[in-house]
Amino acid sequence: MSRVFVTGLGFICSIGNDEATVVSNLRELKHGMELYPPLQTPDSPVKVAATVKDFDVESLDPEDWTFPSDYTFRRETLRSFSPHVMYAYCSMQQAIADASLREKDISNQDTGLYTASAGSSRFLHSNLERMYKKGVMRCNPLSIVASIAGTLSFNLVSNFKIQGSSSGFASACASSGHAIGFAFDEVRMDRQKRMFVVGAEDCNFDSIVPFCGMRALTLSDDPDTAARPFDKNRQGFVSSGGGVTIVLESEEEVDRRGVVPLGEMVGWGQASDGFNVAVSHPDGRGLRTAMQNSLQYSALNPRQICYVNAHAPSTSIGDLSEVLAMKEVFLPDASPMISSTKALTGHGLSLSSILESAISILCLKHGFVPGSAHIQELMPEAESLNIIQSTLNETPKFIMSNSSGFGGANTSLIFRSCQN
Repeated sequence: MSRVFVTGLGFICSIGNDEATVVSNLRELKHGMELYPPLQTPDSPVKVAATVKDFDVESLDPEDWTFPSDYTFRRETLRSFSPHVMYAYCSMQQAIADASLREKDISNQDTGLYTASAGSSRFLHSNLERMYKKGVMRCNPLSIVASIAGTLSFNLVSNFKIQGSSSGFASACASSGHAIGFAFDEVRMDRQKRMFVVGAEDCNFDSIVPFCGMRALTLSDDPDTAARPFDKNRQGFVSSGGGVTIVLESEEEVDRRGVVPLGEMVGWGQASDGFNVAVSHPDGRGLRTAMQNSLQYSALNPRQICYVNAHAPSTSIGDLSEVLAMKEVFLPDASPMISSTKALTGHGLSLSSILESAISILCLKHGFVPGSAHIQELMPEAESLNIIQSTLNETPKFIMSNSSGFGGANTSLIFRSCQN
């Protein structure tokens, strides 16, 4: 079995569209939230979103989109895109450059790609509406591949000429955690030498407001305090979108190419709550087991984990169940630093796990741990945990990144610093 290293990252997200900007905003605890114009209507009780900057993808015609001048697209390429596919495409280009990969490294049977997204509800709705109004044969011939959940895989595999393993994962907010975990297994078991993992989501009215009926979103109209994981008075999450790419490579490939890895992935675990279709188990049963499994499969004990990037979406049930799970896993013998970077980035749904894993790699690479922002009064159940509220300039040796999704799906990923 091979050791598995992270060699490239790419970011299009609410707190930045490149590594330097993301690192700066994490260090300074600057969030990416704003009063999102399409939400400022009487019909929407939700007003704040963590938006992607410098991209205008509101039009239903991709040829009308605007994006940073660093990226170019052929017309025929754009025709099968939805907004999150564009975000992902740009993040993948970043990651390829970051990993110093050449075309022959990417397009071969030893390189695969796993993705995570929910598809584009806006584009799917638009296409179905056109079909009902104008007839079945008046649909855009690429409407299906541009909108359904597999659109991310369809577009990236074809445009980047991926020939190895490819698949998409759909386990809600744990989706990209599963994608990373199974990509790790592909490389670890020597089935692939290299895996791209990409998570992406739209960020628009149609992707946000359906959660209003679940009472899962904050109703705050103050972007500076809307997302408050671990706060006693948290109200719900702030929705976000974007695209993030991680490159995983075998030790053999890292040595052959002579690249310096950003960090090492040492293991992961998963488990299910077996409880409810929409909310976490009140005691965090599945997440507790996922964390325990990740430690066992990584041959680590709880005291070795230096920092936990918690799932903590800023919901009453979600934060509490994770706090109770972490208490069982770590107390009384261990006291890792804990924070939720969703206070800055918002909650990207299936994007969240890969975004937080990539943030964890940045912590290892740049030697810092971001605080849990916007806490005004720590929830009493978390007082025995080491919830940090300001950025610390130190390099953790081992980082755990947690995610939980609908149906009680849970993943826990562990990364190691290559600097110590």
